[in-house]
Amino acid sequence: MSTDDPVVPAQLMGGRSITESHEIEIPDGTTSVRTSTEDRLAFEHLLADLSARFANVPDDDVETELANAQQQLIAFLDFDRSSFAEFTADGWIEVISAVARAGVEPHPRGRVPTIFRWYVNEALSGRLIVLRAFDELPPEASEVADYIRTYGVRSHVGIPLSIGGRVVALIAFAAFHDTRPWPDDLIRRLKIVGEVFAQALARKRESRKLKETLEENRRLKERLEKENAYLRQIAEVRSVHGLVSRSARFKAVVEEIRQVAPAEASVLLLGETGTGKEVLAQAIHDLSSRKDHPMVKVSCAALPPTLIEAELFGREKGAYTGALARQAGRFEIAHGSTIFLDEIGELPLDLQPKLLRVLQEGEFERVGSTRTIKVDVRVIAATNRQLSRSVAEGKFREDLFYRLNVFPIEVPPLRERGEDIEMLAWAFIKEFSQSIGKPIERIAEESLAAMLAYPWPGNIRELRNMVERAIILARGSTLHLTFSGEQLRPPKPAPASETLGKTERAQIKEMLERCGWRIRGAGGAAERLGIKPTTLESRMKKLGITRPG
Repeated sequence: MSTDDPVVPAQLMGGRSITESHEIEIPDGTTSVRTSTEDRLAFEHLLADLSARFANVPDDDVETELANAQQQLIAFLDFDRSSFAEFTADGWIEVISAVARAGVEPHPRGRVPTIFRWYVNEALSGRLIVLRAFDELPPEASEVADYIRTYGVRSHVGIPLSIGGRVVALIAFAAFHDTRPWPDDLIRRLKIVGEVFAQALARKRESRKLKETLEENRRLKERLEKENAYLRQIAEVRSVHGLVSRSARFKAVVEEIRQVAPAEASVLLLGETGTGKEVLAQAIHDLSSRKDHPMVKVSCAALPPTLIEAELFGREKGAYTGALARQAGRFEIAHGSTIFLDEIGELPLDLQPKLLRVLQEGEFERVGSTRTIKVDVRVIAATNRQLSRSVAEGKFREDLFYRLNVFPIEVPPLRERGEDIEMLAWAFIKEFSQSIGKPIERIAEESLAAMLAYPWPGNIRELRNMVERAIILARGSTLHLTFSGEQLRPPKPAPASETLGKTERAQIKEMLERCGWRIRGAGGAAERLGIKPTTLESRMKKLGITRPG
């Protein structure tokens, strides 16, 4: 019998004659006759009851209710077993619920064997699979045919189930004791109730995903709270351009940046290597009227002396051996924007007049050319040298120094920003945890103590590199930073006269000269050094610093 045969009520009940009736026992011991029409109505009631039950089934009860529903269906329709399977992400079938009547082995749960490849492909294509013991199957289904004969399956139907137009599951029924018809009306109803089952499972999956997402968000929130425990205990001061600090000295630097950024004045950033001078230069540019153009960066120390002139000012074709084409210089490229000259103290002495001309008149010539080029460029320079000493030694032009030194900003070393060390470390932890994929929840106590005691000769750059290395090596959620004994050993104290003469005395005197020897008030030497006026006066007296004349 094909699935296109006329549908009659008896066919729903497994092939009984349309006139056939059978006796059933009722509670008072008598018998009653249930006709095929009554069977059909009872079947419709069963399907309606199952659909209603699965509309509100709790997530935890879906699999149990599914097995119960399958038991009811095979009992009512006189089948021997039923299986419900879902398609996996790789396009295979996994049986999640299998039931059978007494004396019949249910289909094994879990991923079906590879011998069912033809069967899986048919189901995935959305085609109804009807198998009978003596049907001829295509050659590619030979393993399925062998399975049917080996296990004595007389009739089997597999009904693909779709949600949103996509096949997501399959419900199957089998008979071992006789060959059964599979009329369209029966298939249609089983497909409808099967899709109700599939939707209930899909709701459970979505609910589980939502719970997992919420749980992951909860864990993430807890982790963020832990890693920010220190930050929550302090009053964060967020200044300009995302620069955060608790250090009085660095906050003074940030305020200077805020004040000078809108102006067109040249800025000279002074500080040790790794203190973040390039980041501060970028902040000045981004807060200026030139922010819509990219800032051009040049490291004067990274370029060989023979090439730095062409790099800064450009060259004409054939200007020198190897100059095969015209090249625009960095000042040309920076027209209308800002140029950042890092390590300006390394600029060769013979090029300094050309740079001075650009600063004063905004013009220059390319190497190998006599045509004057006019540019509008703001210059921000940086150095880790004491340029005043280089001027005294004849290594840096005095007029260029004063032209660059219009608005000097002293960038404090990390060891003088002890309040910021842990905050900066957490900023780098967040950055590298995400990129490396290793969540860090805390810094080991001994590592934190070592961080605060370490002098950081490489400053912020050294801290960043050390955090990155520690995260790469981390084996858990606690960060351990490795310091060698040599690193943790305090530096040998220099003789007092040498220390005072070469560092503190020179710095204080230089700042006093810049401020016209004004100690107190806004813009005074004490404010720019980040110390109290009384402290500065005490140090001046101790170091023997007096105003000339």
